[in-house]
Amino acid sequence: MTNPTSPNSTPLPTSQLSCIGCREVCLKPAQTFRCTGCGDLLEVVYTGQHDPAALKALWQKRLTSRDPLDQSGVWRFRELLPALHDWQRVITLHEANTPVYELTRCARSTGVQKLYAKHQGMNPTGSFKDTGMTVAASIAQQEGFRWVACASTGNTSASMAAYAARAGMRSLVLVPEGKVSWSKLSQALDYGALTCQLKTDFDGCMRVLNEVVRQLPVYLLNSVNPYRIEGQKTAAIELLEQFDWQPPDHVIVPGGNLGNSSALGKAFLEMKELGLISALPKLSIIQAAGANPLVRIIRENGGKHLITVQAETAASAIRIGNPASWRKAVAVLNATGGTVEQVSEAEMALAKAEIGSDGIGCEPASAVTLAGLKKLVKQGFVKSGETVVLILTGHVLKDPDFTMKFHRGDLFGNEEASKALAAQQRSPIVLEPTVEAVIRALKDLQM
Repeated sequence: MTNPTSPNSTPLPTSQLSCIGCREVCLKPAQTFRCTGCGDLLEVVYTGQHDPAALKALWQKRLTSRDPLDQSGVWRFRELLPALHDWQRVITLHEANTPVYELTRCARSTGVQKLYAKHQGMNPTGSFKDTGMTVAASIAQQEGFRWVACASTGNTSASMAAYAARAGMRSLVLVPEGKVSWSKLSQALDYGALTCQLKTDFDGCMRVLNEVVRQLPVYLLNSVNPYRIEGQKTAAIELLEQFDWQPPDHVIVPGGNLGNSSALGKAFLEMKELGLISALPKLSIIQAAGANPLVRIIRENGGKHLITVQAETAASAIRIGNPASWRKAVAVLNATGGTVEQVSEAEMALAKAEIGSDGIGCEPASAVTLAGLKKLVKQGFVKSGETVVLILTGHVLKDPDFTMKFHRGDLFGNEEASKALAAQQRSPIVLEPTVEAVIRALKDLQM
């Protein structure tokens, strides 16, 4: 493996943890990754300068490297990540390197001329969580932890369990009983996690886990862990590289615990400061109407105080009513000039099917981006000639039950909502095993 400080690298920056509230430097973080002074979250800050042209050339050169570090779409950008003591022990599944797709049909339906999707669901375990997990799990191993843990609505547990298994560590997963897709839960089981279904919601699981890590030598791998954020921010760097360092006008992100939107926004701000880009995209966050704490925070108190909700949505990945990273997300919205919006369950389901009509599958939470974009276009916040990128966070196979219920017409009991979705439904039909039956079916569709 290439030495990161060899000629095939630039000097790595010095990093430290700082509180986002009181700005106090933290030399040794608490197990819950909260500031011991004010209780707010921590973030990684860097010192040192880079030559932007040299960085771009180096990152481009690494695309053809066989070094495991370079084959990771996270560690390829290691000049903007915390340095490790031993680079030979990075835990990687060759994560990231995810595609950008043009959405031509969705563009027509929204009235936006240039619409793209950055599909983070094409990561090894099927979600964007892998980009953060490779960094945070590597730090956990570096610090000598044998156990890692997370509370999860599904995707985090799958990712953490995979990276822990890869590193030979043990993993503890706390999930809300009956509120996690079996597809996601099956991943954690397959990767060997001790999986506990608690009779509560995600926020209740998080409360229990915070006490567990205070009492036992277990490393917390939820998005409150600032090293998770550092890994996740590389999706924004990769996106800008894919756009030849010309920022899109808008980047639209689903909002759950708000770590991902915080990470992407952090990357945009850092890239602007380093001179890698000349302008910031507006980063906007879309939530389900039944799990909309950030929307309420912005609209009801201007982003000053947390408002929690009892989260209810079929999009399990964003079914979170007490988002840990809300303050970071508010800061990103303010810094980039983005906005927030909420969408109904029917709007989300329709948008998911419309994304599918472009040949791109995603889990329900990802589809709030397209549903929200429609509203932002109608409001005039997004103009038809602007370039828009939707961040799709999870693979379509993360929640196949949702997809099947949608196409069978079983997703909603509301007859009016079901009628509105009928044009996008493609329920399988049962036929006699004859050529004539198949031909009649084709003719019924006016082939």
